[in-house]
Parts: sequence; structure tokens; C-alpha cells
Amino acid sequence: MNDIPTAWLAHPLFSLGGKPVTTAGMLMAVFFVVGIWWFAGLIERSVHRMSRRYAGEPWKNARIHMLSRLLRYSVWVIGTIVGLDYVGIDLSNIALLGSAFAVGLGFGLQSVFSNFASGIIILLESSLKVGDFVDLQSGVRGHVREIAMRYTRVTTNDSLDVLVPNSEFINGRVSNWTLDESDRRMHVPFGVAYGTPKELVREAGLAAAATVTGILDREGRRSAVWLTDYGDNAVNYQLIIWADRSLTAHPASTHAKLMWALDDELARRGIEIPFPQRDLHVRSGVLDVRVQKTKEVAPAEDGDKPGTKPA
Repeated sequence: MNDIPTAWLAHPLFSLGGKPVTTAGMLMAVFFVVGIWWFAGLIERSVHRMSRRYAGEPWKNARIHMLSRLLRYSVWVIGTIVGLDYVGIDLSNIALLGSAFAVGLGFGLQSVFSNFASGIIILLESSLKVGDFVDLQSGVRGHVREIAMRYTRVTTNDSLDVLVPNSEFINGRVSNWTLDESDRRMHVPFGVAYGTPKELVREAGLAAAATVTGILDREGRRSAVWLTDYGDNAVNYQLIIWADRSLTAHPASTHAKLMWALDDELARRGIEIPFPQRDLHVRSGVLDVRVQKTKEVAPAEDGDKPGTKPA
């Protein structure tokens, strides 16, 4: 009776590459793979603890995140291959399994494999890092919080987490506002009424830019006011400013702050912000009025029909 469990564990289930695979071997493979994946997660968490030392340096945090993910994937792949080979499953001789796996990738796992490969490319190229502010072709805009195996988590300024497939960053257009330099130039269009002195408009625009914290004011990074064109109802200008990372990471909020300050400065100087107008021109002329005269009717006499003259 004591030999029954041992015989059950040693019983071959099937053969792979000419080698029998027993129940014990399968159990060992499962435990080994689970242990390897747990060990890979432990390595990633340990590396992430190092990032706490660089809380004020986003680029170092991004490098540590990239290193932890690459280490995790490497331990997964290498550990799984070595572990399966150690328990007697020779993956190099499993041509049938390889063919089936290739067919599965072609039909069901193509997008998954594409997103995984895209994630590896993103991590190796460092074109996208955790903490970057991105604007995708699909309209998603926000901060990169995580680059996972299949997706990248982007958190919008409304604290909405969007899971974007990694392949979208490879195949689509991506605007990375904080890839290299964190300072960015922003354009704020506005219009004033015709007849307003240009210098007064320029003074109001520069004063508005000076009231917003984070607007740069140094050589090569100074604010300006451009006269862009003459519109149907207004003279159109643009307020040009250079913003630091705290403002470029929140473009909609920055635009709202500048518009608020600009409205205050224009009102303080009595500058009119026009609204759409239409002029109606009426041509002078002669109105010809004609009245048709009716035929005169003679008065009726006794015995006659009304409206007829006597014979």
C-alpha cells in the first residue's frame, strides 16, 4: 500500500522529445515555475525600494523602473527554461509544441505578443519613461505611471487611469512633453477690438504672464506678445510663454490660468474684448407707388337698373 503513491508519482503521463514526463516531474515543474515568478517579483520589489532614495529625481526613478522590469522578464524567461530542463522537460526537442505555439501566436496571441515585444522596445529605447507626460494620437493625455508587460498605464489630470496597449506607442504618434527638456513654449490666442494701441495690449499680456507661477523669465525663455492677423471682428494676438515642468504637465490648467490673468489685465486697462458683429447697410432709393383709378358710375334713377344710364 505504501508503494501506491510512489508508483503514481513515477507513472509516465506522456512523452516530449523522446523523454517521458511523469506526474512528479509535472508537479516539480509547476512549483519551480511558480517559485521563479515569485522570485522575479521579489527582485522587482527590492529594486523599487531603491527608488525611494531618488524621490526628487524623476529620471532616476524611470531608470530604476526600467531596470526592475527587465530583470523581472529575464528571470521569468531564463528561470522557466532552466527549471523545465532541470525536471526533465527538454524544450529544445519539442518541435510539435513549437509549431502549435506558433499557430497559437498567429491566431489568438498575436496582439499579446506584439504588445509584449513593444513593451520591451519601450524599456530598452527609453523613449518613454515613468513620469513622462504624453499626448497620444488616440486623444489620451496624461502621466505615464507604469509600463507593464502588455499595457502602459496613463493617468490623466482628472485622475483617470487609462490602460493603453504598448503597440500603440510603437505604431502611433506620441507627443512626449517631458522626453528631453521639461521647459516648453505655449501659445495662448486672444483678440481685442480694432483701434486698441498695440503697446497697451503687449503690456497687458506680459503683465498677465508675470502673475502665473512657473512662467520662465530668462535669456531665451522670455514671454512675448505676437500680433498674428486681422480678423473679421478683432485684431488677433498670441501670448507666448515658456513654462516649466509643473505647468507643461498640466496644459489645460495652465491655459486656464493664463486666460484668467489675461482677462484681468485687459479689463484693468479698459481694453475691449470684441464679440461677433454684423453691419447692415440699407441703400437709399425711390419707392414708386401707383394707385389704379376705378371707373365712374352714374347715379341710378327711378325705374332704371342701378349703375346704368337711361336710353
